[in-house]
Amino acid sequence: MCKNFIFSLGTTVFAFFPAISVQASQVELGVFKSVDAPKSNCPQKVIVTEQRAPYYEGGYTVNGQAKLSSFAQPFTLASFDRFSVTWVANLKPAFQKCVAAGGIIKYGNETYNSHSYLRVRFNGGKVYLILDMTGNRDVNNFTPSINKKSVSTGNPTWSWSGSD
Repeated sequence: MCKNFIFSLGTTVFAFFPAISVQASQVELGVFKSVDAPKSNCPQKVIVTEQRAPYYEGGYTVNGQAKLSSFAQPFTLASFDRFSVTWVANLKPAFQKCVAAGGIIKYGNETYNSHSYLRVRFNGGKVYLILDMTGNRDVNNFTPSINKKSVSTGNPTWSWSGSD
């Protein structure tokens, strides 16, 4: 919770609004090979970036992007509804036989033990990045809202928000 401090000195009123960190966080998705294809060549992990927008009264917004060109061709938006977005890209030749799936295992420097709203799937020579708010809730028991879903220079970008 953000506290603002207002005080007066004579007839002058001073207000201090603390700076809120909007530093980007690396989000690490573990990649777990399928038991049916244990020897397939897959990336060991997927790193995406999320950053909280400056605080506003009543809620919060998180902006994200995935730059996955080390193993994938440019992404396109495959499907979406109000709760979920899926981006898809062809895998680069070295990874085309990868059969795996994964989810968030680390957020910033912290181990992540909650429901993974970001997931990845490797199958059929393609990689799918999924942002899914199904089953997630904010502190007021509302499902977070996906505000933006797009592709910028071949990279998935998104924005989601919740109430506080």
